Amino acid sequence: MLLTGANGAMGHNVIEVLENHNTLKVVAGIDRHSVATSPFPIFETIEACDVTVDCIIDFSHYSVVPSLIQYATQHKTPIVICTTGLTAETEELIAQASKVIPVFRSGNMSLGINLLIALAKKAATLLEADFDIEIIEKHHNKKVDAPSGTAKMIAEGINDALKSPKTLLYGRHGNETKRSESEMTLHAVRGGSIVGDHDVLFAGIDEVITISHSAQSKKVFAKGAVNAALFLESQAPGLYDMTHIFGNL
Repeated sequence: MLLTGANGAMGHNVIEVLENHNTLKVVAGIDRHSVATSPFPIFETIEACDVTVDCIIDFSHYSVVPSLIQYATQHKTPIVICTTGLTAETEELIAQASKVIPVFRSGNMSLGINLLIALAKKAATLLEADFDIEIIEKHHNKKVDAPSGTAKMIAEGINDALKSPKTLLYGRHGNETKRSESEMTLHAVRGGSIVGDHDVLFAGIDEVITISHSAQSKKVFAKGAVNAALFLESQAPGLYDMTHIFGNL
């Protein structure tokens, strides 16, 4: 397996999860920062990699993803893309690549978040007429994209369940910001070492319903990525996500 972002926090978590794994093993990594003590070769770019691999797990930077997709397509290598903050152009590259290779794409790799989305969709169908919907996400102070890919996943899931999808707003500020019934706002908090907290608020008259998920360790995302890589081993070309592993929760 090739691990991109091998020397980052998520790369270290994937390596730790795989230490005693019977099936998967990291044989090469991609990272602009090399480590002399790494048990496998680490290349600065995907183009420099000369190690044969049978799958890729990506926890890199959004700017690197297009080159990974090109490599995976050329070498017919299944790829698990966990990087967030992707551009519309990169998303289109992913869609095109999935026609020739298995591609697993998710803004969040945890089972708990996917359960939260299922619960939020159910709540949205029941509460649409009388409740306002807000999404609050909190992450560590080194996260570069906002709002989080997970917050966008939640918002998209809710909109899929609504009879009248909401217009998405990102943050709220100013002196003329009275809330419209047609909007759903995503709020981003950055601070300290918060792994990842997501709250969906359904605010009605005299009552508020909150659906929450808090990740206590980045290992939940690493384990999800490993499970996704194992899942892709037996899949035909296509675009897959967590619902294909766990079903429609």
